[in-house]
Amino acid sequence: VRVVESGGGSVQAGGSLTLSCEVSEYTLSTYCMGWFRQAPGKEREGVAAIDSDASVWYTDSVKGRFTISKQNAKDILYLQMNSLHTADAAMYYCAAGIGLDGSNWYKPHAYGNWGQGTQVTVSS
Repeated sequence: VRVVESGGGSVQAGGSLTLSCEVSEYTLSTYCMGWFRQAPGKEREGVAAIDSDASVWYTDSVKGRFTISKQNAKDILYLQMNSLHTADAAMYYCAAGIGLDGSNWYKPHAYGNWGQGTQVTVSS
């Protein structure tokens, strides 16, 4: 499974960014897709996920600010990030996994395919 993130960059607090993740054909209709982030010295954290049936999950700190979506026909996953906080700064990763649900979508070890990451910097 090919997983390639893009769209990271530098923004001021309160700003917005949209991350994209290009995947192999049919991945979005088969796999659960997750966005994770990892800041220096911290563990990798599940941010949001969307299942093959379009069920979505978010970690509490991003609810109401981030939106995960996908375009199956274009094989692209998105993470729209609004009202960014300095605490949102991290390397963001896209990942694909099978058999995930509300009880485990946020666990990195549940995903078998990862991208290389894209850096998000938020300045105050």
